[in-house]
Amino acid sequence: MSVYGSDSTEKIPKDCNYYRNLWWDKGDYNSKANWEEVTLPYKLAIGVTLDEYERRVEKFDVHGYWEWTDGDVIIYELPSEPHEICIGAITEELMDVCRLVKRTNAQICSLGSTHSPHGSDGHDCPWPNLVIEVAYSETIDHVTKKVNEYWLKPNRVHDTIVAWHYCISDRVTRNTLPARTMFDFGMQDGAQNALNIQPDTCVINIQLECLYHDLDPTIQIPQNIPNPIALD
Repeated sequence: MSVYGSDSTEKIPKDCNYYRNLWWDKGDYNSKANWEEVTLPYKLAIGVTLDEYERRVEKFDVHGYWEWTDGDVIIYELPSEPHEICIGAITEELMDVCRLVKRTNAQICSLGSTHSPHGSDGHDCPWPNLVIEVAYSETIDHVTKKVNEYWLKPNRVHDTIVAWHYCISDRVTRNTLPARTMFDFGMQDGAQNALNIQPDTCVINIQLECLYHDLDPTIQIPQNIPNPIALD
């Protein structure tokens, strides 16, 4: 097993490469690595066994960022401020609609931003019914594959929201992040058929049957929440 760098011919400063390797070695996503300069996909390590890859993914809680292919560990997605903002915005809207059932046995809870495979701790927590997957720096094809082959496998997540985030580039902040952003949404059913797609429309309808899937039979789906919940 060895730490790599990238498929790019770009010269990487020695110190910068050292700090990037810390993510693989110690789970340290170090700001000195200048990750914003990385071209994705980025090859992080080579000659890695699947067992070792899975061990580090669990230990460092980085599921969703690394992928293992034929002994190579490749980065397709990086932690980012827009990624967290998008998840937070959608979660806030959803929680606002569900406030009427707060502190009842039908309360909807958010697990927050997580990359572990079994809910919040990577071990024994149940799978959530709904996952928000943000594709900020990865391609739509890649994030769709990740959703279908990971989250939506049998006995896992019931539904997934995929948000493809892109920026309007006419206004830039001091951190080079555009000041104005736009979120584009797409919906597919289990047969990969597009749903609810209309020009200039960004609406997601979330059925309560999704949020309350596999609900304890002693708890009733609340009638005081809109069904479906429309996020626009």
